[in-house]
Amino acid sequence: MKKAILTFAMSLVVAFGVQAQEKSIDLAASNIHWLGEKVTGQHEGNISLKSGALTMTDGAVTGGSFVVDMNSMTCTDLEGDYANNLIGHLKSDDFFGVENHPEATLTFTNVEAKGNGVYAVTGDFTIKGKTNPASFDLTVADGTATAKVVIDRTKYDIRYGSNSFFDNLGDKAIYNEFKLDVTLKM
Repeated sequence: MKKAILTFAMSLVVAFGVQAQEKSIDLAASNIHWLGEKVTGQHEGNISLKSGALTMTDGAVTGGSFVVDMNSMTCTDLEGDYANNLIGHLKSDDFFGVENHPEATLTFTNVEAKGNGVYAVTGDFTIKGKTNPASFDLTVADGTATAKVVIDRTKYDIRYGSNSFFDNLGDKAIYNEFKLDVTLKM
């Protein structure tokens, strides 16, 4: 009788599959480090998540969604007025238009396991009210997920200082791509 009940229970699990579960991100312990480069150098800083979760099925990542608080942007390579001026400019309509777009989002649209805790992720980024796909690798190990993401800002109508849209910028040109180094704690 016990064997029949166990067999029935196992067949239910197989028939109905294992439920996906969301693993919330520990917002205080997670970090997004940004890097923007220009002809004459670079600037970098941090930005915080407002919310986020990875969807897991049988211990594997199958989805995810995140909301970034654009007002949390900081600069770590400058101090005082220099840092404040840079962040003010990045929050302006020249760049991220934070007053009208206080959040940016990422929603995974496809996840493929590559092995050893590495996943090929495609997701829809919404920045400054515009949505575009981007792909990156996500590595998950010991309750931490990491990714290095490269985003072309011009796809989000962020054209300030771009050689793709303005001539004769010389050493004032800002590269179109910015980089995110993401560490998520679960």
